[in-house]
Amino acid sequence: MRAGVLSAGLWSVVAGGRTAESEDASSPVRSVPPSQTWDPVRFAQEQLRGLVRQVFCSNAAPLRQVVFSAVEPETEVHSICMNVGQILALETLREVAVVGQSRPGECGESAHKQRNTPLRQIATRVQENLWLVPAHETDEVAGSTISLHTYLGEIRQQFEYSIVEAVPCGASNEAAAMAQFADGMVLVLSAQRTRRAAAREIREALSAAQVRLLGTVLSDREFPIPDGIYRRL
Repeated sequence: MRAGVLSAGLWSVVAGGRTAESEDASSPVRSVPPSQTWDPVRFAQEQLRGLVRQVFCSNAAPLRQVVFSAVEPETEVHSICMNVGQILALETLREVAVVGQSRPGECGESAHKQRNTPLRQIATRVQENLWLVPAHETDEVAGSTISLHTYLGEIRQQFEYSIVEAVPCGASNEAAAMAQFADGMVLVLSAQRTRRAAAREIREALSAAQVRLLGTVLSDREFPIPDGIYRRL
């Protein structure tokens, strides 16, 4: 029996660091010792907490606005962004925004329809210092990148930290355009779908676009459930 959970692993973009090529679906991010008390959900949260602290809470060079984007359209990113936002909101007293494709019941009208409305009025307050802000709807016209950067700039002005859910890197240049303006990108890989060649191609394209790659999150990863726990299910 196997359990699918979420795990995160950072890699360095400097010489000698890990690269996206090493994040193939068949390569484990971190070895997990077998234990009958091991909790896969807790493990996933600890992985994300480590990512949050290294990216947003570093004393050396803390970042304020980070884009999360998957390689494939089928890879789910929204829940990862929400989890990162919730963890970050517990680590700081400052205002945190999760910017992304809203789900039914989460946000009101889109930012595209409310361009002149203050962000706090179109956002949904999730907890004391955590807000869910609707994504900026762009159209395929000249100047859309400028409009997108303007929107991200407004978010940066009104919130101390922002986690931005972007469309998949392989489907559009929008994610790269967002990451160029933001402080960097975290790439979401699927243990079930992402292949080494696809990860390498995306990484090279992002590097050519001068996008700062901060790390990866490996989703859909499976771990064996110890027999002792399985017998209790």
